[in-house]
Amino acid sequence: MRTVCALLGLLAAVHCMPVSQETTQEQRFAESYLKNFFNLTEESGPAVRRGFSQVTKKLIEMQTFFGLQITGTLDQETLAVMKKPRCGVSDSKVARFSTFDGLKWEKNSLTYRIINYTPDMSKEEVDESIEKALQVWARVTPLRFTRIYSDTADIMVSFGRRDHGDYYPFDGPDGTLAHAFAPSPGIGGDAHFDDDETFTFRSNTGYVLFMVAAHEFGHSLGLSHSDDPGALMYMGIQEKVLEGNNQHGKSLVCNQDAAVGDCRLCSS
Repeated sequence: MRTVCALLGLLAAVHCMPVSQETTQEQRFAESYLKNFFNLTEESGPAVRRGFSQVTKKLIEMQTFFGLQITGTLDQETLAVMKKPRCGVSDSKVARFSTFDGLKWEKNSLTYRIINYTPDMSKEEVDESIEKALQVWARVTPLRFTRIYSDTADIMVSFGRRDHGDYYPFDGPDGTLAHAFAPSPGIGGDAHFDDDETFTFRSNTGYVLFMVAAHEFGHSLGLSHSDDPGALMYMGIQEKVLEGNNQHGKSLVCNQDAAVGDCRLCSS
């Protein structure tokens, strides 16, 4: 009898133990990730009463996309992918190559302006990185880019932290590195970079600004994310370092060649 009571007491103690803080934080992080990138919505209505969890559905969707083991649970492999540095644009519309609902510029000559600079690099290095990132797209489309130093440009480039004025706050070091907006009036075309990150010109310490900017400018021109891990428009940041001869830039252009005909990034 004493043995039975002891077992019952142990079971009660286990079930009454609080969930670890780390587990709770991971669950909240995962739900935030799924809301931001896979359109997770608040659960209500018949689906919940039938026991279908939106979180489970979105975890399966994410695991399928990334080629992970499909468990529908927040396992360590899934959590590790969520924690990788990435672009801040949603994955709600992802295909081999696709656009944001046909959004495009109605002209081929676009202007850009660099509003401010990161302290991680010299102004000359930032200028060159941004210019080369735009030239990645100029080489495979009819688009041409001209820099201006005042007034409002089609593509406004800026660095900011946390809440930086566009209702899409950054999250501190790592995580979301940058985001950009599809062509449209106002903020459309603008590209924002998280100044809590360490950006670099030609170094394996930090994130190569050229690589991040080339991806973001794809969004500025109307491209959504690709599900091809080798494509420039894949949502994960390419773990490559820019070499002095810009061979990476050349390969990025080649990866996008197949997309240009279908994407219709410009007016012609």
